[in-house]
Amino acid sequence: MPGPDPHRSVRDAFTAECTRLSEVLATLDDTDLTRPTDCPPWNLAQLLAHVHTGVGRLTDMLADPAPAQAHVDAAEYFGTAKFTPQVDADRIASAQASADVDSASRLAAEFDRAWQATLAAVDAYPPDRVVRTRHGDAMTVTEFLRTRVLEVGVHGLDLAAALDRPAWLTPAAAQVIADLLTGGRDVPAELGWDRLTLIAKATGRSPRSAAEQALLDSAGLRLLSFGRS
Repeated sequence: MPGPDPHRSVRDAFTAECTRLSEVLATLDDTDLTRPTDCPPWNLAQLLAHVHTGVGRLTDMLADPAPAQAHVDAAEYFGTAKFTPQVDADRIASAQASADVDSASRLAAEFDRAWQATLAAVDAYPPDRVVRTRHGDAMTVTEFLRTRVLEVGVHGLDLAAALDRPAWLTPAAAQVIADLLTGGRDVPAELGWDRLTLIAKATGRSPRSAAEQALLDSAGLRLLSFGRS
């Protein structure tokens, strides 16, 4: 029997996680937008502006001419070489400048429009269609969409913490993100980590102890890591 369709798995994870975030946004009031987050200097509205921008990128990318072939995958996209201090500073400033929405309901509506437009654009092209990122990387639609699942899911952990709510990460997104962070390898069973714990520890949302790092090192497992923004 044929195995799971990687593109379908990533597409379904993107849909599930964006739908879940949309449901959360529908419960916010305007005062929630000023809450601080663990992604300083962003408040909740600014973090949401960053997520909104991220989920909408594929729409414009697919409208541009396609590069001849892909050169990087999702893991290589998150390479440290491109996330320089200047790139990070620009990302932070962009979210601050675009977070001019003072209405939670309007913010929720704009997020819905962005991710649904992305999904429609993705569905209009084959999964191996190549796009170029803002960093100049050539990637397939599936691989770039994988990075969007991570962005929405991991920043969902930050939003949940800012709202003092339990994490709402969906199982579909958790699997895609965990596989990306580990390169598809299993973490040592001795760690006793579920996917949510793995994601929190790999992305700096929860600290890793020296003993935990030693187990990862002994297994030759280097987790993909990056900053909060």
